Amino acid sequence: MIVLNGGSSSGKSGIARCLQALLPDPWLALGTDTMVEAMPAALQAAETGIVFGPDGSVSIGSEFRELEDAWTEGVAAMARAGARIIVDEVFLSGAAGQRRWSERLGGLGVLWVGVRCAGEVAAGREIARGDRTVGMAAAQAESVHRGVVYDLEVDTTRTESLECARTIAAHLGGEGAGR
Repeated sequence: MIVLNGGSSSGKSGIARCLQALLPDPWLALGTDTMVEAMPAALQAAETGIVFGPDGSVSIGSEFRELEDAWTEGVAAMARAGARIIVDEVFLSGAAGQRRWSERLGGLGVLWVGVRCAGEVAAGREIARGDRTVGMAAAQAESVHRGVVYDLEVDTTRTESLECARTIAAHLGGEGAGR
C-alpha cells in the first residue's frame, strides 16, 4: 500500500494517477473524496457527518467517523486480499489520522508519503479547480502533516506530479514498502 497524505489541492490525486501509469502492476487509487462522494447527501452537510465551512474549515462528526472506520477497514481488507492500493488521504487530525489508518493496516507493507505544497500554490490550484471551498487548501497545507511520520516526502510546489510519482516509484523499487 501507498498512503499519500496532503492538504486539499496539494497534488495527491495527480500523483496517484501517475503512479498507476508508472508502476508495473495494477494499483487501485482510493481516497477520502471517494468515501465522501459515496456518503448519503444528508451526511455531507450535517454536524454528525462532514461539514465544509465557508472559511475552508472541515468539521467531522460521529457518523462520519463510524463510516470512515468501516471504510478504512474495507480498504485494508482489499489490500490483505492482494490488491495494490494507493490511498489519497487528508489527515485532518494529523498524527491521529495516521494512527487510525495504521491500526487498520497492521501487518501490511505500507509506504507513508507526505505530499507537501506551499499554501499559496495550493490555494491557486483550489481556485482553478472550482470544486473546493476557497480557503481549504491554505488551512490544510501544514496542519495535515503535524506529528505524521513519513517514509518519504515530495513537494509539488515546483515539482510536477509525474516527477513526484517517479520519486515514489523509485523508493518502492529500491526499498520496498516501509513500516
